[in-house]
Amino acid sequence: MKKIFIYFLSFLLLCGTSCTDVLDQSAVDSFDEDVVFSDINLVKAYVGACYSMLGSTKKDGNAIDGPLIRRDFLSSSTDQTLNNFRPGGDNEVFLQGTMSPDRMGLFENRDNGRPWLFWSYAYKNIQNLNTILSRIDGVPVSNTAEEALRTQLKGEVYFLRALSYSFLIMGYGGAILTDKPYRMTDDFSEVKRSSIADTKDSILADVDRAIQYLPATIEQGRATRGAAAAVKSRMLLFCAGKLANGGWPQQAANPLVSFPAGSQAALLRDARDAAKDIMEGKYGTYALVGETSEPALPLSDEQLQKYSDDFFSIFNQQSGAVWNSETIWGTQFVDKDGRRYQPNIWCGPRGYNGYSNNVPTEEIVRRFEMADGSKFVWDAVHPDDKFTMRRATAGELAANPYLNPYYGREARFYASILYNGAPWIQRPDPVVSSEPYNCLQSGYRYRKDKATGEYPAIPSWNGVDTRQSSLTYNTAGNATKTGYIMKKFLDPNIPGNSTQSLNSSTAWVEFRYAEILLNYAEACIELGGDDLQPGIDAMNTVRHRAGLPSRVTASQDEAREFIRHERDIEFFGEGHRFFDIRRWMICDRVIVPVYGMRVNEYVESDADGNDILLETTWQLTGNEDATRNWAGNSFYWFPIKRDEINKSPGLQQNPEYN
Repeated sequence: MKKIFIYFLSFLLLCGTSCTDVLDQSAVDSFDEDVVFSDINLVKAYVGACYSMLGSTKKDGNAIDGPLIRRDFLSSSTDQTLNNFRPGGDNEVFLQGTMSPDRMGLFENRDNGRPWLFWSYAYKNIQNLNTILSRIDGVPVSNTAEEALRTQLKGEVYFLRALSYSFLIMGYGGAILTDKPYRMTDDFSEVKRSSIADTKDSILADVDRAIQYLPATIEQGRATRGAAAAVKSRMLLFCAGKLANGGWPQQAANPLVSFPAGSQAALLRDARDAAKDIMEGKYGTYALVGETSEPALPLSDEQLQKYSDDFFSIFNQQSGAVWNSETIWGTQFVDKDGRRYQPNIWCGPRGYNGYSNNVPTEEIVRRFEMADGSKFVWDAVHPDDKFTMRRATAGELAANPYLNPYYGREARFYASILYNGAPWIQRPDPVVSSEPYNCLQSGYRYRKDKATGEYPAIPSWNGVDTRQSSLTYNTAGNATKTGYIMKKFLDPNIPGNSTQSLNSSTAWVEFRYAEILLNYAEACIELGGDDLQPGIDAMNTVRHRAGLPSRVTASQDEAREFIRHERDIEFFGEGHRFFDIRRWMICDRVIVPVYGMRVNEYVESDADGNDILLETTWQLTGNEDATRNWAGNSFYWFPIKRDEINKSPGLQQNPEYN
C-alpha cells in the first residue's frame, strides 16, 4: 500500500469541515494515497500541509510552529542580532567556524532553528510535492469550480517546489533535481547533484508553471503569481552574486557552486528583468506602504512618527485581515490551523515576560542613519574607537538632545529597535506597581549618597529588563545581553503578563514589494552604465518611504555601498542578511564579536524621594559572544550531512568539507 506520512493525515484533521466527511470514513492510520487523491478538498488540505512542511514542523500539543520562522531567527546567524540563548555550542555553527557534515547546528534544529534551509527536510517536502504532482491530474472533479481548484493546486505545488529548491540552491548550490516521488525500493547509490546552473533553470521552469496555473487572486496565505515571481527575483539575484561567479577562485570551475565563466552579466540582467516584471504589474499590483515622494526635511516629530508607524505596520498585519499593498506573500497564523507564532514571548523584554531572544547588536544599532539621512557617528573626536564612552549631564541633554545616541534617528530605527527608555506597551501587573514606566528599562541607576555626595559602586536600581533585575517571575537568563530588544515583529495587541501564552495573530511576511525594488536596484547598480541611475532611483523610493532623502552619486562603487546599506537596514531581522553577506562574500568583515551596551543613570533624590537625573553615560561593555569566528571561504556554502552521503554515495560533497 502506498501510504502517505501519518503526519500529514494528522494535519488534515486541523483543516476544517471540508475534509471531515472523507476523514470519517476510516481510521487515520489506514489512509493511503488512493484515499487522499479521491477528493479534491482532501488534496487541498494535503497541499496546505506542504506549506507548513517548509522545513518540517514541531508539534506541541495542538500547536504547530509555522513555516519559515522559529524562535532563533536567521538574523542571529549574521551581524544583525545575537541569539540570546544558543549563541555557542552546537547551535550557531556558521558564526563559530564549526560547521561540518556532522554538525549543522540550528540549520537542522526543528524546534528552534531554520529547518527550511536544511537538505533532508527540504527533500521530505519535495517528495510530497512530487507525489501530489504525480496524481493530481487524476483527482475526480464534478464541476468547473473543482476543476479550477485542481488547476490552482497544481500552481501552488509548483510554487512550493520552486521555493524549496530556491532555499537549497542558496544554501548548497547545485541540488538533486527530481520530479518523481521516490519509492523505498529505488536505488539511491547513483543519485547525483546537478550543476548550480541546471538547478537554477529547473527552479525557473517551476516558477513558469506556477504562474501558468495560478489565478490572479487567491485565498490569502496561499501562493499567487506574484509570489512565484518573487521566488524568481530573489533566487536570480543570489545566483548573480560574487559567490557563485568566480568569487572563490579555487572553485570557479566547480559547476556545483559556480556558474560558467562570463555568466554574471547575463544573470544580473535576468535578475533585473525579473524584478522589473513585478514592478510593472505583470503579476499583480503592489506598492510600498506609506509616502514615497521625496520628504521635505527636517521632519517634525509627528512626521517622523508617521513614517515609523507606517513601516512598523507592515509586520503587524493580522492574519485573516486583508493584507496591505506591500505584502506579496506570507504565512498566516490563525487558530483553526494550529500554527504557533509567539514573537512577544520569543523576543519580548524580560519585564514583559519575554525571552529577549534575537537581540540587536550594537553594530546594527549604529548603522541606522539619522533622521536627516546623515551617518550616525558615535564619537566625532574618536570616530574609530567604538568603546569611547558617551556622557551628558541633564543640562547638556536639555540643551542638545542629540547627545543621546538614540535621539534624532531615522524612522526605521524607532520601528525596529527598543533601546533603554524606548516606549512600549502597558507593563504587566506584577511589574507595573514597582515600575510604572511603559518603556524598555535595560539600564542601571546610581543614586547619590546625600551624606557623602558619592555614588555607590553597585547600582541602586537595576532596570526591570536587565539580567540583574529583581523580578522573581522571569529568570535572569530571559534578559537582553546587549541592552536592546527587537521591536519590529512584536505584537502591540498582546499584553505582557506573568502567564503569557497567547499566540500572535500577525502574519510573517516572506516576500514584500520593498525586496523587489531593492533587488532591481542592486541588479541595475551592479550592471552599471545606463542601468545605474534607474537602480539608484528604485533604491531612493524605498528611502523616501522611510522619510530619508535621496542618495545622489555617479559612482558605481559608492552606489554599491549604498544599496548594501539599504538592504541591511530595510530588511533588519527578516533573514535576508544571511544570504546577502554570503553572496557578497563579506563575512570576513562583518562577523565580529558582539558587545553589550551599558546605560548608567546618575541621580539624586529630591525632598519627596523622587529621582532627579544628573548625568547619563553610554558605553560598550563585556564581550558577550567571543566565539564568533569566520572560518574561511568553505563556510559560504553548507555541507551536506554525512548520513546523506552515506545513504547516496554518488552525492558529491561541497568544497573543502571532509
